[in-house]
Amino acid sequence: MKDPVEVRNVQNENDVEDIETIVRTRLRALRQTLGLSLDELAERASLSGSTISRIETGKRSISLDVLVPLAAALQIDLDSLFDVRHDEDVVIRPTAQHGLGHTSWLLSRPTSSSVLLRMRLEPTNKKPDLRVHPGHDWFYVLEGRITLLLGDRAIDVRAGEAAEFTTMTPHALAAVDEPAEVIMLFDQGGRTAHASGS
Repeated sequence: MKDPVEVRNVQNENDVEDIETIVRTRLRALRQTLGLSLDELAERASLSGSTISRIETGKRSISLDVLVPLAAALQIDLDSLFDVRHDEDVVIRPTAQHGLGHTSWLLSRPTSSSVLLRMRLEPTNKKPDLRVHPGHDWFYVLEGRITLLLGDRAIDVRAGEAAEFTTMTPHALAAVDEPAEVIMLFDQGGRTAHASGS
């Protein structure tokens, strides 16, 4: 019978090999998805094409001195590259959050870099407060009609239409005549602004 310490060491070695295989596969897949040849990626990462080829095929060890420039060139962070969690539930179960004149459902994970939100807006006679925050907002109207207040403009957006705008311009959304539902996408910079209103 094998010594328990020896068994643990073998398991740890296998875990490391599995993670390295996953990272190599992800590097190759990301390069191909971006449509980059080995030489094009090499130029972006200031590495040689042969080095990248050996990393992808397992003929060179993976080390930080090559991973950091590769991740930057492929526009991915190291955490995502090494994320090997298999037990995480992929299904998101939104719960309603009620605010003044609206109900929202978070459709992305709280840790996501961008926020996806479903929002139901109730019509009101009160003009909404205009908000400003860094970044861009995008929304798609599922049903009803929305007035997008953007600076001194009032823009009509109907079901089946979308809008995208810079959020450094004062802005707000309002339902017109009847309740309206939208899907919104924004970065974490806009999360606080949207948590307290539209």
